[in-house]
Amino acid sequence: MKEIKDYITNDYKALDIESTIGAAQDFSQEFTFSKFPVTENGIYIGSIAIEDIEAYESNKKISEYKYSLEGFYTRVNTSWLDVLEIFAKNRTDILPVLDENNQYIGYYELVDIIKFFHETPFLKEAGGIIVVRKSIIDYSVSQIAQIIESNDGKLLGLFISDADIEFVEITLKINLGPMNEILQTFRRYNFEIISEHQEDSYINSLKERSDYLAKYLNI
Repeated sequence: MKEIKDYITNDYKALDIESTIGAAQDFSQEFTFSKFPVTENGIYIGSIAIEDIEAYESNKKISEYKYSLEGFYTRVNTSWLDVLEIFAKNRTDILPVLDENNQYIGYYELVDIIKFFHETPFLKEAGGIIVVRKSIIDYSVSQIAQIIESNDGKLLGLFISDADIEFVEITLKINLGPMNEILQTFRRYNFEIISEHQEDSYINSLKERSDYLAKYLNI
């Protein structure tokens, strides 16, 4: 499997801070990115929104609009999950990559990182998805792994899919195993099961009781 840094590209050179807005406007016609990196003497100084470029005066230089640059970036050795987070936080489809000296190396495209994500075991390997919810101060990753492994399951991956000041929602992927036993163990440890599972005997029992009660009340 490729490493995430293998997806760094330089198909388009970064815009230079001393380029004219007109040149940037012409350049932006070649691609569909929402933002693009700007450098000064090879050093990354921020990204400019293509939407802004179209509204600026074409005879001026990018340097005259330096105040509008957005400073997001990632490093060469940043993990792919952190890279995805930076993409999401900045609502961008392109992400500049810098070395430890802030030298601009190239950029990631969101479509490539999504492609990389699809090649990870979290998505590629066969398994089941469980979504659990618990108080944000009470959950621990080690406890989650212990619950799964104590029931002969294997954790393929997890991520925080939702959170607020009180609760955290965690999406887990496990290999095929005793799903019902894993679900019941999570409940014993006060996890709420958000996802629905055909193998869930607790839910099936509740449904059977509900059906019986409904039939009884209709007699």
